[in-house]
Amino acid sequence: MAKKVLKIKTDYGIYDCVFTPARDAGGYVVVARGVRGAFTQGKNLAEAKKMIKEAIEGMIEAQVIIDAEKEGVVQIKHKQFTHIA
Repeated sequence: MAKKVLKIKTDYGIYDCVFTPARDAGGYVVVARGVRGAFTQGKNLAEAKKMIKEAIEGMIEAQVIIDAEKEGVVQIKHKQFTHIA
């Protein structure tokens, strides 16, 4: 099986993702292009698509929180969020 590049629709847009067959373990390893840190795996193509969608959305949401903290909109204490503004 060869690598596949598929477009994955998320709540935040459509992203090109590279699905690479995991020969030893089976299934696929997936990396989202343009979303730093968005990678995962799935035991089959359907599961890999679901997992990368969740990974993309999670990384985007995490970046929003990081940016909000830098701007002073939220303050993170003990793994909880406190709204400042």
